[in-house]
Amino acid sequence: MSAARFRCGTVGITGRPNTGKSSLLNRLIGQKLSIVSSKAQTTRHLVTGILTTPGCQYVFVDSPGFQTLHTNVFNKALNRRATDAARDADVVLWVIEAPKLFDADRNLLARIPAKQKVIAVANKVDLAKDRERMMPFLERVSKERAFHAIVPVSAKTGKNIDELLRVIREALPEAPAMYPEDQLTDRDERFFASELVREKLFRELGEELPYSCEVEINSFKEEGALRRIEATIWVDRDSHKPIVIGDKGERLKRIGTAARKDMEKLFDGKVYLGLWVKVKRGWTEDERALRSFGYS
Repeated sequence: MSAARFRCGTVGITGRPNTGKSSLLNRLIGQKLSIVSSKAQTTRHLVTGILTTPGCQYVFVDSPGFQTLHTNVFNKALNRRATDAARDADVVLWVIEAPKLFDADRNLLARIPAKQKVIAVANKVDLAKDRERMMPFLERVSKERAFHAIVPVSAKTGKNIDELLRVIREALPEAPAMYPEDQLTDRDERFFASELVREKLFRELGEELPYSCEVEINSFKEEGALRRIEATIWVDRDSHKPIVIGDKGERLKRIGTAARKDMEKLFDGKVYLGLWVKVKRGWTEDERALRSFGYS
């Protein structure tokens, strides 16, 4: 294929919380890049996943789920990331949960500029119990906007993922590759170490507490085949610290062990992980603290 016909561009993945955006990115790339949990808005940072195929390079950008339930300074920053990722992309994947359509879905869609190419991705079709509802649902979706395409998929099972890639490729501009063909992301190992610890916090803790936790990597050293990582889990209240640590440190040990095992799989090598829990009161409302954690 000639270089002039090679296609490359950014693909923003956006949607309300818990529609499966991060699972979709991981499925599209074929490797776990975005952390996943059953709780909404697990994703906080923009995570770039790069897939290079013959004739095309897809640069996917996973973003936080856009939500209106919480309005603190932190969540406003996450919402800005969600909308900016869509506005700046060559193509936008508007991810919804089939066969449901909520006002929150429509509100986010309205924030995507009219000139943008938008592909509606109806995810979780594997969970749709009433198959007869699917066609009427897709017809309702088609009335929301002049979409480039509407593709029902399952990020969990991989159903229709190849068709989604084909549709995205058609929508991308002709351009040379932005990254080397073997590169999967623009994030480094330090970032993924932090994210894997935070994923375990979301899975281990209750409904509210994970949202007031942040993870900071204090040091990341490679000693031969061993990666020695020291990290701090920040909480915003004194009362949260013993909850994260657990009885005799058992919960913190479970979090650390699970995170370390995933790091060893991702980094393909042994990992020593040291975790500490500290308090930074009110960090979700403190713009200076948010900047220090990378939320600008």
